[in-house]
Amino acid sequence: MHLPFIPDKTFKNEDFTINSLQKGEYDNCSFINCNFNASYLSISTFLECEFIDCDLSNSKTSDTTFKDVTFKNCKLLGVLFNDCNQLLMSITFKSCQLNFASFYQVKLVNTQFDKCTFDKTELTEANFSKSIFNACDFKHAVFFNTNVEHASFLTSYNYSINPENNKIKGAKFSKAEIHGLLDSYKIHIS
Repeated sequence: MHLPFIPDKTFKNEDFTINSLQKGEYDNCSFINCNFNASYLSISTFLECEFIDCDLSNSKTSDTTFKDVTFKNCKLLGVLFNDCNQLLMSITFKSCQLNFASFYQVKLVNTQFDKCTFDKTELTEANFSKSIFNACDFKHAVFFNTNVEHASFLTSYNYSINPENNKIKGAKFSKAEIHGLLDSYKIHIS
């Protein structure tokens, strides 16, 4: 199946819940203040694109390719990143809501997350080694068999990462949030 190639286009204030985004290969495109809530993005490819102030909550991402894509101030509630095409996946997140999303078995090595929320987000068996989590809130996020080796959580908070069930060698954590590594031991820290 040959998809249309759409280069260097800006989509602004579009509601793709009414008129669906055309399946295609989007290269160097910008999506600004667009609504993709529960939309089908499946099979489409986004190369060097940016999404700014968009709502992609519950969008369908089966075999969607995100390569060198930036999400800024976007709602990505319930997005299943594990359904995306994992080959060459590279994404940057800035001030995004990633609550209830799933990164199950996703490999996002050396990825930048700035001021994002991960409430009840599935991070099981994912690889976030060498990633930077700057001022991120991990309230109720699930880390299990997750690789965060050499990742930085220095300014992040509300995480609960069991060192026995996750790879954390070389990861950086702040003293103020050290209890997030000890929650599973049911001890009191003052």
